[in-house]
Amino acid sequence: MSLAAYFDTVWREGEDPFGYRDRWYESRKRELLVAALPRPRFGRAWEIGCANGELARVLAPRCGMLLATDLHPRAVAVAREACAPLGHVQVECMEHPRQWPHGLFDLVVVGEMGYYLDAPALDAFAQQLAGSLAPGALLLACHWRHDFKGRRSTTEAVHARLGAIAGIAPVLRYADADFVLEGWSGDRLSPAQHEGLR
Repeated sequence: MSLAAYFDTVWREGEDPFGYRDRWYESRKRELLVAALPRPRFGRAWEIGCANGELARVLAPRCGMLLATDLHPRAVAVAREACAPLGHVQVECMEHPRQWPHGLFDLVVVGEMGYYLDAPALDAFAQQLAGSLAPGALLLACHWRHDFKGRRSTTEAVHARLGAIAGIAPVLRYADADFVLEGWSGDRLSPAQHEGLR
């Protein structure tokens, strides 16, 4: 089954096929992700795989501008409606790595989408992503650890490939039985160091 056909099936289930609005698991994961951000604000941010916009709404107050992208038109329509009151959030339909936005980003969030890419597509994705990171940018990735229909790469493979992008190094990691959250940056200073605490 092609990726487009897979998501056509998924999005036939309604406006929240993954339970992002209703599941405490998802709410907790969003809160952990936002709490892990090592800076209070980011100028230009990009969320890749925004689904129905629940994470975008939570990220938005921490960003000067936020681009949220998803490959499925239904997801984009729902996310646009959810983010409509937020004038600095732009939601676009894009299939990565085939389509790519212009410019550099201070924060890039790869949320629950990297494992839909097979090895060649993942490599192309990481190579293009390397050219979209502003100096000192934070690249954040969060992925489910268990197998499921539609998966083309393991979570470990996705995070290993993203972490191998030149010029960035690990700055944060959270893992539990169900998901892994990792961040890499060219800025190696911790939040405490940025505030002169050590």
